[in-house]
Amino acid sequence: MPLEEIFSEVHALLPGRSTEAGASRRTVLQSAAGLGYAAAAAPLMAQTAISTPADGLDAGRIHYTVDGFQVPAYRAAPTGKTGLPVVLVVHEIFGVHEYIADVCRRLARAGYMAIAPELYARQGDATQYGEIAKLMTELVAKVPDAQVMADLDGALAWAGQHGGDTARAAITGFCWGGRITWLYAAHGPVKAGVAWYGRLVGNATALTPKHPVDIATQLKAPVRGLYGGQDGGIPLDTIDKMKGVLAQGSAAAKASEFVVYPDAPHAFHADYRPSYRKAAAEDGWAQALAWFKAHGVG
Repeated sequence: MPLEEIFSEVHALLPGRSTEAGASRRTVLQSAAGLGYAAAAAPLMAQTAISTPADGLDAGRIHYTVDGFQVPAYRAAPTGKTGLPVVLVVHEIFGVHEYIADVCRRLARAGYMAIAPELYARQGDATQYGEIAKLMTELVAKVPDAQVMADLDGALAWAGQHGGDTARAAITGFCWGGRITWLYAAHGPVKAGVAWYGRLVGNATALTPKHPVDIATQLKAPVRGLYGGQDGGIPLDTIDKMKGVLAQGSAAAKASEFVVYPDAPHAFHADYRPSYRKAAAEDGWAQALAWFKAHGVG
């Protein structure tokens, strides 16, 4: 991943620091140098983090095999039910931690089988990194998009073998996972996607040859993008560019849409972080569930 894109990601990941007026490149990089997941979460976690109980749910860790590798994942579903609609949940750069597991439980309580694969598992363990900059360069930047697509395919196949109705499948993802949501909507057999503040443009590399704007015309499933108007890493003009490309594309591309929350920063749904914005997060969640149901996943 080129340096400028790493800076852009780090800039976006420091709401409350990097998105305030006047924050400089130097300030952002200095902050990121010593800020990992725990430090990002600590200030407000106890006050704002949502905890969804697992009673009445089959919830916990599972594994499935892709190309001989055991992919770990977290899944949650209503206990004793089959034929459930499926939602693939794609994590942020921090991997599958408690926030992502809780999102799965929230979806399960809404009647879904939700699965969040550890999409970095072959390259390393995101929880072992205490600095965002190192996490980005030493782990995230080494994950090929093709590997991610295959592992998501594997998660969907596992769901179909364990009570999920893969004919009614959707995908949602946050930050890094928001970008992946757009890509998978052009790749995989899902009926809808919801992308939370995922990067839309970028430089092509061997591991990330295309970005959402490059595949927008080829979408097989419509995507609702949920974005923040104060996101320091995703300029609003890139959303406008994406809208223009979508308008020239497939039926699913033309059906895709954006909801932009004018006052929200990056990661406004992340209730464990200072970036959390309750009103935008709750409205976005309602928008996501409504989108799934409107497109036959529910």
